[in-house]
Amino acid sequence: MPALPVIAVVGATAAGKTELALELADHLGGEVVNTDSMQLYRGMDIGTAKLPVSERRGIRHHLVDVLDVRQEASVAEFQAQARAVVEDCRARGVVPVLVGGSALYTRAVLDRLDFPGTDPVVRRRLEDDLAAFGPAALHDRLRGLDPEAAGHIEKANGRRIVRALEVVELTGGPFAARLPPPSYVYPETVQLGVDIERTVLDERITRRVDRMWADGLVEEVRRLETLGLRESRTASRALGYQQVLAFLAGEVDEEESRRRTVVGTRRFARRQDAWFRKDPRVRWVPTGTGAVAAWRTPLR
Repeated sequence: MPALPVIAVVGATAAGKTELALELADHLGGEVVNTDSMQLYRGMDIGTAKLPVSERRGIRHHLVDVLDVRQEASVAEFQAQARAVVEDCRARGVVPVLVGGSALYTRAVLDRLDFPGTDPVVRRRLEDDLAAFGPAALHDRLRGLDPEAAGHIEKANGRRIVRALEVVELTGGPFAARLPPPSYVYPETVQLGVDIERTVLDERITRRVDRMWADGLVEEVRRLETLGLRESRTASRALGYQQVLAFLAGEVDEEESRRRTVVGTRRFARRQDAWFRKDPRVRWVPTGTGAVAAWRTPLR
């Protein structure tokens, strides 16, 4: 009997990944495996466009609502958890359907990637340095230790600079700033990319943000703030949540908070699309394509 496939639905936020993943899981008798790093968090529902249980068609969803907002999402920990879910699904004769816009999290499950460990003491010290001296100073420090890594990390990306410095300190070697060539862990993997015209996507994003505000995003963030969202190093940076926190702190007015969420989401969607377009293994299908047609789409 041939091995069950592992399916990943990828693409930009608001492109229609969730709908296609549900249809595929329904059509193939599968279960959904979340690969969106922010949908891991309990209570972050409106701002992450998390599908309510009532709309999941009775299909089991994995790795949703597994972290509190104070906890830090780790791609290395997620890799182990998600692969365990994939193996369990296949052992039960169930097709795992991965879906989410966090590109590195998706690749961490599908491809042969190894992630160095972390040390809370070293990480905290470097984060304190980041807060005290700023990302440019730490980028200069990284350039002195690992010029190649520094050349591939933006000077303003403090979180990634801290991670690179941590790895250099812990391993005594260079930080692998570039991912290795893609190589599937599961040979039966199929990646389906949801293709959408940019102007249509931009309009979808605007409507999505408007709907989030109407559904109570500000109230959701205000409630999560009491649970430690503002102090979180990971969850507080999520699109929408970061902008609303700025509004609640009085740094911007509400309309500016909403505008920044739209602009930031559009930029993020372009980065997502660019990342996935670089992977020649992705089969691209137009948004709105049904499960049967998508599954039969050849690699072009």
